[in-house]
Amino acid sequence: MEKSLRNIERNKKVQSLEEAYELNQKKSNRIIGGMIWLKMETLNVGTAIDLSDLGLDAVEETETEFRIGAMTTLRTLETHEGLAAYTNGAMRESVRHIVGVQLRNLATLGGSLYSRFGFSDVLTMFLALDASVELYKGGIVPLSEYTERKKDRDVLVRVIVPKKTGARFDYRSVRPTKTDLPTLTCASVREGDGCRFVIGSRPARAMIFAPEAGSAEQMAEQVQREAVLGSNMRGSAAYRRKLVGTLVRRAAEALENTAE
Repeated sequence: MEKSLRNIERNKKVQSLEEAYELNQKKSNRIIGGMIWLKMETLNVGTAIDLSDLGLDAVEETETEFRIGAMTTLRTLETHEGLAAYTNGAMRESVRHIVGVQLRNLATLGGSLYSRFGFSDVLTMFLALDASVELYKGGIVPLSEYTERKKDRDVLVRVIVPKKTGARFDYRSVRPTKTDLPTLTCASVREGDGCRFVIGSRPARAMIFAPEAGSAEQMAEQVQREAVLGSNMRGSAAYRRKLVGTLVRRAAEALENTAE
């Protein structure tokens, strides 16, 4: 059963990251973005900390990386030409099924990653991108490490995606309906002769797999064997295992066909 947001006592539009950090140390206070994922929790919020005045809603692209503010919306990720070009359209594919455009205009990157939901397409995609998060006090931390940490009171400032020469990406998911939460997600990257696959909505949090180089069928079989899967209302563990094999094989074939 989905949880729900009960009440927000006050809203504070902060003028600095330090102000946001200090307010966020109180347990009843919460940083808010589009409030989409916050509504899935049952809680009373003392002060809702609004970061919208801090200029964290843009994608900065350089020759070596993307620096994406935590308040950047999923719709911005979906429509950004630089991200689309670098990821071979995988970024757009990873977010375009998330409910609808109105929600994607509100939901933020920071909220999507901080929440660490098992069903998160966004987390699956950014793990494949080898992204890091920048925390106000904690500095730059690999996303793969951040997702395994317990939630704390630091402020997620931005996400950093390195540009890797020759990297090719792919994103696939299976959903009960077009805009439903996914039964399984699969983000993939090929660098040189090696591939990595990130399997999400297991239904637990996304995991990274780096099978030995081989044919698409061989890599699919290895990931299928190693994946730890469970059951929920969207599918059984057995069904998910079949999907893992299918999605990884198709992704590996697609990456092989697009390799330079």
